[in-house]
Amino acid sequence: MSEALFSDLKVIDMSSWIAAPVASTMLADYGAQVIKIEPPGMGDGYRLYASMASAPKSDINYTWHMDNRNKRGLTLNLKHEEGREILSRLVRESDVFITNLTHPKRREWSLGYDDLAALNPSLIYASLTAYGEQGPERDREGFDLVAHWSRSGMMGLVRTEDAPPSPCLPGMGDHPTGVSLYAAIVTAVVRRLKTGEGSHVHTSLLANGLWSASCVAQAAFVGADFSHYYRARKNVFTRFVYQTADERWLQFSMVRTDAEVAGLLAVLGHEALLEDERFATLESRFAYGDVLFELLAPTLAAQTAAYWMERFAGAGVPVALVGDIEDLPHDPQVIENAMTLEGSSALGFEGVIRHPLNVEGLTSAQVKPAPELGEHNSEILRELGYDTASIAALRDGGVI
Repeated sequence: MSEALFSDLKVIDMSSWIAAPVASTMLADYGAQVIKIEPPGMGDGYRLYASMASAPKSDINYTWHMDNRNKRGLTLNLKHEEGREILSRLVRESDVFITNLTHPKRREWSLGYDDLAALNPSLIYASLTAYGEQGPERDREGFDLVAHWSRSGMMGLVRTEDAPPSPCLPGMGDHPTGVSLYAAIVTAVVRRLKTGEGSHVHTSLLANGLWSASCVAQAAFVGADFSHYYRARKNVFTRFVYQTADERWLQFSMVRTDAEVAGLLAVLGHEALLEDERFATLESRFAYGDVLFELLAPTLAAQTAAYWMERFAGAGVPVALVGDIEDLPHDPQVIENAMTLEGSSALGFEGVIRHPLNVEGLTSAQVKPAPELGEHNSEILRELGYDTASIAALRDGGVI
């Protein structure tokens, strides 16, 4: 087996929850030596997510292992000068420093880019914020539900005209934002190979939310008229979802041509609707989309999803079955495309969702469990030159 791509890359992950830690997890998957730093006592609050009342129930801390696999763990109390000195030692010999600490905390503990670049000019300093590095909200804390989903406008867009905004899934904005931060880091690694210089790279939840919404958001930047936006979407009959007899849902967003519409209506036994002037053309179907939905929905509700999927496939109608999350571990498309990594007995479960990047021929690390709180304290400190007595003193003093 060839050596992992980033086996020589030393990374400090001084971040919490999801978006920033995911960037270091991706580096670790490709062999980077990642040290995750947490405060003693409680650690990263994300350790508790899988046990929250709103999360699917399991005895396995599945989110923690998924997003922090293949790292070593060190606890440091940065309120102590000794804790900050240990961090400084790590920074001097590291390649990448990842953080989502708020700017006030960075200023308080001298952890800004200029502070750490003075210790290590070749350091790649990767910053994740909620709202961006500059501006009136630069110091605000925020999760993806508010900064990515709500603040970007997506929360107000993904609804019907008369429905209130709805929250997003946990981590729905964090995980793609983590990919953006990873991309910035890797770009800086390539730049350093050419110039020998370190970099300050950064992204934000808001920037990624704006990017996600950009097909609609760009309209606002050209002064487009939004007054008919919700009403227009409501009248597109293929934008509705249709329930079947077994309480599954079918989606027809890919039904676009006149031939596909004709095939759809033929399967449903409603060919005669094409003779109705309200549904004869694309433009008229747009105007009366809600009426067409009311006519088709009862027919689709009379049979199961499997029944309809078989018949639509036979007619070449591009229908989609709205997925059930519990089916995904056995989905052949997920399995055949290696969208999960193989777990281990130490991990406690088998399939671990992997990041979405695929580079053929690139070695990926075997999945190891995320670290217990402070699991590698002694090991890491010995590497920095601390002896057993010094480590004990740091522990007794609440530094680690």
